[in-house]
Amino acid sequence: MTEILVLYYSSHGATRQLAQLIARGIEAVPGCSARLRTVPRVSTVCEATESAVPEAGAPYVELVDLKECAGLALGSPTRFGNMAASMKYFWDGTAADWLRGTLAGKPACVFTSTAAMHGGNESTLITMMLPLLHHGMLIVGTPFTEAQLTATTSGGTPYGPSHVAGPESKLPISDAEKQLAIAQGKRLAEVAQKLAVAP
Repeated sequence: MTEILVLYYSSHGATRQLAQLIARGIEAVPGCSARLRTVPRVSTVCEATESAVPEAGAPYVELVDLKECAGLALGSPTRFGNMAASMKYFWDGTAADWLRGTLAGKPACVFTSTAAMHGGNESTLITMMLPLLHHGMLIVGTPFTEAQLTATTSGGTPYGPSHVAGPESKLPISDAEKQLAIAQGKRLAEVAQKLAVAP
């Protein structure tokens, strides 16, 4: 079984929904499964800690998840054109895996949700790619052969799936956004399978 890690952080639920759609795409590929994981919220109070197990949703990621995955889908809401601090904090703690090359040669994709159409979704996707490139991962984008990429009037980019949630984070994920997220999951899983059997 080819297992793909779907690692996300979500504040209002939209990024989590995209993660679930990407997982659906991954699991549509025979022989592939998705491992959903999240990261804890970063507290502004130094003494505060999160519980060891989240109250709801996916379990917290552990470094062993990076070792065991055949590929990675990474998602975060945008924070001023960059990934959320909680996700950045996790990646800042992966230096040992970077030195070991744990992720080198594995495929990865990125996804995001923003409040506004021009709220930094593309720059967030690109900045999320940077630590993955440092880890030696192979970035898998969304090709324009996906018809929804040119038809969407909301989220969706060649850099990866995105969602425009609106100023109150209440807009539902559009059909085009859903289709692009599922297609990205399938594409990532197919690439991971091909790399797994490459000589």
